[in-house]
Order: sequence, then structure tokens, then C-alpha cells
Amino acid sequence: MHGKTDIATLTEAEAAVELARLADILAAANAAYHQDDMPEISDAEYDALKRRNADIEAHFPALKRADSPSEKVGAAAVRGFAKVRHRVRMLSLGNAFSDEDVQDFDAQIRRFLGLEADAPLAYTAEPKIDGLSLSLRYEGGRLVEAATRGDGAVGENVTANARTVGDIPQTLVGAPDILEVRGEVYMAHEDFEALNTRQEAAGGKTFANPRNAAAGSLRQLDAKITASRPLRFFAYAWGEISEPLSETQAGALARFEALGFSINPLTKLCHTVGEAVQHYSAIAADRALLGYDIDGIVYKVDDLALQGRLGFRSTTPRWAIAHKFAAETAVTRLEAIEIQVGRTGALSPVARLKPVTVGGVVVSNATLHNADYIAGRDSNGAPIREGRDIRVGDWVTVYRAGDVIPKVRDVDQARRPEGSERYVFPEKCPDCGSDVVRPEGEAVARCTGDLICPAQAVEKLKHFVSRAAFDIEGLGAKQIEAFFEDGWVKEPGDIFALEQRYGPGEIRALKNREGWGAKSAENLFDAIREKRNIPLARLIFGLGIRHVGESSAALLARSYGSWDEFRKAMEAAREHEGPEWEALVDIDGVGKVMAGAAVDFFHQEEARTVLDRLMAYLDVEDAAQPAASSPVSGKTVVFTGSLETMTRAEAKAQAEALGAKVSGSVSAKTDIVVAGPGAGSKRAKAEALGLEVLSEEEWRALVS
Repeated sequence: MHGKTDIATLTEAEAAVELARLADILAAANAAYHQDDMPEISDAEYDALKRRNADIEAHFPALKRADSPSEKVGAAAVRGFAKVRHRVRMLSLGNAFSDEDVQDFDAQIRRFLGLEADAPLAYTAEPKIDGLSLSLRYEGGRLVEAATRGDGAVGENVTANARTVGDIPQTLVGAPDILEVRGEVYMAHEDFEALNTRQEAAGGKTFANPRNAAAGSLRQLDAKITASRPLRFFAYAWGEISEPLSETQAGALARFEALGFSINPLTKLCHTVGEAVQHYSAIAADRALLGYDIDGIVYKVDDLALQGRLGFRSTTPRWAIAHKFAAETAVTRLEAIEIQVGRTGALSPVARLKPVTVGGVVVSNATLHNADYIAGRDSNGAPIREGRDIRVGDWVTVYRAGDVIPKVRDVDQARRPEGSERYVFPEKCPDCGSDVVRPEGEAVARCTGDLICPAQAVEKLKHFVSRAAFDIEGLGAKQIEAFFEDGWVKEPGDIFALEQRYGPGEIRALKNREGWGAKSAENLFDAIREKRNIPLARLIFGLGIRHVGESSAALLARSYGSWDEFRKAMEAAREHEGPEWEALVDIDGVGKVMAGAAVDFFHQEEARTVLDRLMAYLDVEDAAQPAASSPVSGKTVVFTGSLETMTRAEAKAQAEALGAKVSGSVSAKTDIVVAGPGAGSKRAKAEALGLEVLSEEEWRALVS
């Protein structure tokens, strides 16, 4: 069930399972790439995974998770650097993988702006550098701050390191008083090879590829090390500015160049989308000769006024897209199939491969998705790979465009060893021996052991202490595994009881463990005490409720405000009936699958008992409510009828940017109905309910 063509055949339950899987593995990929500078996958693989997630969301919009990868940019800033909050968020780009995708991008822009198909619309087209995003802040013409992208909102302060990069000017003449220049730090191929030669000769660490080398070099705690590395910088965008740079994207780039920044010389102003695609093809043909790594071409609407009208989605601008290059494959031998049990009991088969390099990354593992995929069929029993099953010993094609652990795309049956046998999916959990069941309509088999299954218990605890949950410094996955094995931590509340049980006085037990001393034990207990006061959203996410991701948890926290209100509502709710259930599913962004999972969680007696023991240690912070920064902040708005001065898409984007929630239906919870010519039943219903009904002119006056 993992090809694009199968999405329309997914059941709702299968789609929910797949979206949960994609959210987990993409979060891990973001951390590996943005925090550790050690990506496990290629950009093409990551892009394809995000694309599959978006395709499923398009087919099942009600299932979109609030922690959807489509709502995320990068990963949280790592420890070791001071954190910088970007004044203007650093967003990622949407992706195109074919000429048709680019044509669709152009058509969507024209629909949004109300432009005819033959109306002039110019784009800039520039190489997408495979490096590390950096924002440079100048005040009065002097470089005062440099920050990595981080998660888009908060990055790392690398000012001292950025000052050592030759392409980055320290002072600017004739620049706006406040100017944030954004671009990419990268390393040329010849410089990368020379660096690895020096590193190897000195007995130091060598790098897998230029991107890793550039990112690792910029994020050195010692700026002298950064200064010794051959880093370069291309400027291509901006954040906060005190005055406009130009009326066009091309003009702004020319202004950057005049100020002393390096601009990619292959950037071209294209007067049609067809011309932009031709430029893509020309660069793709000479990609290997450039001397640095690129993974696609970025198209941007050239007219900055149109960029302003188009605005942004939650994580991407509407006026830009990255046309990505194709992924790569390799052939290797499948040496074993192992089963991993996740925190929800899902059994995930993993291929252990003879290591092979694909797109600059050494691959030794690949996902096999589920029993159907191994058997050569989809969730409906139809053949995939022409029915070829996957067996231990097979020579397989590994396709790096689908998962954090790449996937096996095909099998070479001509090289299959004699006597090989079909793989039999386990009927018992390999960790606890409980029965394995596969609910009707679902693709994933699950262990029924739940709380008695050690694999599930350990994974739940790892999730509890993960970065987006309690984020307890010094207590990571390895420590959780060790503490669980020794019986110290079996459930979340045990973490907060550690100091009481093992800590006072000489910290006698913990300090005697391998790798621990008195100081590290004290630091751990300090970190645990610090997290006894926890924001509501982090607590909800940390519980590991199925289908409730990071953003979903934040949504639920904002909606209920406090832990007491949230728990009371979940325990009072009954799936598919009652006022509490209706209130839950009425929350914009909460589908029935997520709601059902939350309600089910609080109706398990064991879960409530574990919660009671945990809550005895915690002081939960109420969720901060949205600030009333505009007249419509926090209000629910419905647009109906024809709009004459803006398109419907522009109106929705404007309202959401001002903190409003836009709904497609009128109810008693609606605050404002904006009714244009031709408004019919929605306006009538709004008037019957006594809601505030505004004309388009009145709406514009309200929000101006």
C-alpha cells in the first residue's frame, strides 16, 4: 500500500495508520538532518515521503494530524548554542517532482490571484543549494547576529562562526537600517575532498558528503574550527527589513550582489513557466559539472507585490516551489528480516541489508512496511511488483525516495538462492509472546499485549521523554532502556520517583551505575525536577495517545485550556454520541479517528491508574490562549457568496494570518459571516441565528 496509485484504495483506518507512521519517521528524519547533521536519507527520499503524506491528506482531509509533517519546518534547535527567535519565520518550500507539478503550481497561483491563463507572470529560477540555511541580521550596516533555521521559529546563534565565512560581509554600505539576509552555507566539491584528506591525515572525523561537512563546520562550538573550514555562502532571500529592497525578486537579488553578497550565477528571470522548466532541464544536464551539490531548482514569482498577495500557508510560501531532481536506487542483498514493535503495538518488518551506498548515504536497513508488502500484494490483495514476494537472501533494489529507512522497490528473482522460503509473518509478538492481530480493514498487525509488552512499554517511555514531550535532559532512549531493564522505570510516574527512591544523600544507587557519577546523577535529578512543571500541550503529547501528535496535542490544549478540563471532557465523552463527543469533533482539526483514540485512552482503567500516579508529581501549566492581536483573532469566520476585491483563497489566507479560524459551514459557534453577492442559505442561516453578517467592504474595513 505504498505506491502513489494505491492511495485511493486505502480505507480510512489504513490511511490513519499510514499517516501516523509517516509522522513518526519524518520527525526522526528532521532530527537527524537538522540537529545531528547526520541525515540517514537523501533529500529525494525525504521529499517523496512528505509527498506521500500530503497525497494521503488530500484524499482523507479529515484525518490530517495536527502534527502533520506538512505543518513542520526543520527541527528544534540543539543544545550548545544560544537560541534565536526569528522575527520572520524561516519557512520551507513546497516541492514539485515533474513538469506537470510545475504547471499545476502555475495554475494554482493564477486561480488564487484571479489571473487568466495567458496573463503575464514571470518567475525567477535558481539552483537549490544542498547546504545549511542561515539568516544574517544587519543593523546599521553591521552584522549583529547569524542564526540557523532550526524549526523555522527558533534557530541557533552561530554569529561567531558566520563571521569566519569569507562570502559573508561584516559590514554593508547602502543597506536598509535593518536587513536580514537569508541564504545557504555550502561546501564546494574540491574543498570537501581536500578537507576529508586533511581530516584523515590528522586522524580526525571524515564527512559523508559536502552538506554534512558544511553543517557540521558551521555548528562548531569553537569558531576557530569553523574558520579552518572552506565554507561558502549564497544569498537568495530575506527576513525582516526596514525598507523594501526592490519591486521584484530579481531586483532584490541584484541589490544583494551590489551589497557584496554572492548570488548564484545560474539564477535566471523567466517570463513564462515553460521557460523556467527549460532552465531546470538545462541545469540538470550539467548538474555534475557545477562543483557543488544542488537537489533541484527553485521557482519564485518575480513580482513582490504578487508575492505579498499570495502570502503563506502554515509552513510554505504560495509563491515559490522547489522542482526536485529524481531519486536514486541501488541493488544489494537482503540478509535478514526483523520485526520491531512500536509503542502502539504495531509490528514493523525491517530488512537488514548488506550495506550499500545510495545517493551518498550508506544504507543498511530498509522498511518492508507490513505483511502484505512482503508477500507482494496490496491491502486489497492485488499484486504489487507483479506479485513477487520478498525473501531472505534475495537481491533487492533499494529505492531511496520513500522512508527514513529506505524501502525495497523490487526483487531480482533470477538471483534468488535455491531453497529460499516465503517469509511467514509472526502470529505471536516477538517481545512478549502475546497474540498478534490484524484488525479488519487495517494493513498493520499489532501485538495485543499492551501494558504487559515490554517493547511497547519501553517505546512509550521513550516517547514520554522525547524532545517534543517532557524533554528531560540526560534521560534519552538509551537511559530509558537501561532503567527499564533494571526495573527502575516501568511507567512515567517512576521517572519522578527516581530521586526519592535512589537519590538522596550519596545518590548511592545511580552514581554507581556504569557511565554515571555523583555530578551526572545530580544533573539528572535536577532535570527531572524541572519538568515537574509542564505545559499542558507537552503533557498531552507525552501520553502517546494514538493519532495525537505534537500539533494535535497543542490544538487540544488550546481548546480545553487546562488538564482538569481536558481529562474531565475525555472521560465524560462517549464515542459517536453525547455533547462532550460533539464538542470534541467540532474542534477544527480534530477528526473522528483522533477523537476516538483520545476518548478510548481515557476509558482504559489501566491508563487512568498510570495517569493518577503520574499526576501526583506534576504541576501542569494551563494553555496560553491566543493573544487578541487583531479584531478577528480567535474568532470563527465564514465567507459565502462572491467576493469582488479578492479571491476566496486570499480572503481565507488573510483571515488566518490575523488569527481567525475559517470554517466552511455556519453554526452557532460562528462569530462572523462575510456575505458577498449571491450568498444564499449560509447567509439566511446566519441571520436566523443572529450572527454578525458583514459585507466584503465592511470586512475589509474591520481588518485594515
